[in-house]
Amino acid sequence: GQPSARTVSLGLVAMVVTAMTIWLLLRPATTPIDEQASTEPAQQHETEPTAATSSTEVGPPWRYGRPDARYTIIEYADLECPFCRSYFPILKRWIDAHPEVNWQWHHLPLAIHEPEATAGARLVECVGAAGGQAAFWQALKWVYANTRGNGQGLPEGLTYPDITPAAKQCLASDRPDALIHAQAEEAAQNGVSVTPALRLRDRETGKSLLLNGPVEGDALLSAIDLLSAGGPQAGESSSSPDMPAAPVGDMPR
Repeated sequence: GQPSARTVSLGLVAMVVTAMTIWLLLRPATTPIDEQASTEPAQQHETEPTAATSSTEVGPPWRYGRPDARYTIIEYADLECPFCRSYFPILKRWIDAHPEVNWQWHHLPLAIHEPEATAGARLVECVGAAGGQAAFWQALKWVYANTRGNGQGLPEGLTYPDITPAAKQCLASDRPDALIHAQAEEAAQNGVSVTPALRLRDRETGKSLLLNGPVEGDALLSAIDLLSAGGPQAGESSSSPDMPAAPVGDMPR
């Protein structure tokens, strides 16, 4: 005959209990995957450099500082240049103190410092290509700390510590050479022939100023004021030879 209502109800209850049992059995297998997915971004964030570097932009050109900063200082520098070496930590401290400005690196190996200037540029580019932004800036710091300067290069037998196989493979290739040459050519086209030289660019307006020498902090702030107040026409560049070079010392303001 026809099943009673009580029989149907018991059957539905049994189906619900069975479904819940299956869900409970499956749940432990899926939960770790969900937890792993939710914790991976936090773990990646913890391994990012503590400096305010861009984690999304991969160089070159390499940047230091906030990626959304309105102003960019493009530094044209030579890794065998004593003035560049002295200015490096000073400019870094100034960028750290001014989040509205970030710092972009361009190689300009000078002929009087070759072949060691290009050798240093190749090293930092390959370390950066293998390890990212933080690795690039750390390699720059290491080269400046260890080079004898003025074209003498690193002491004989000294090699970069813990260099990775990927960086070694890059150094054995000609990959970094095209980049270094292109950046040097760009510098020449922009009228840059000395190091260090800085091009201050306003990202909002496209205006820029070329500043020669290790420029002191007050002069950088004055250049920013000049750009924000008008400066050259949008999209144009202007040379500002009256910006004083810094005596190499403590600069941040």
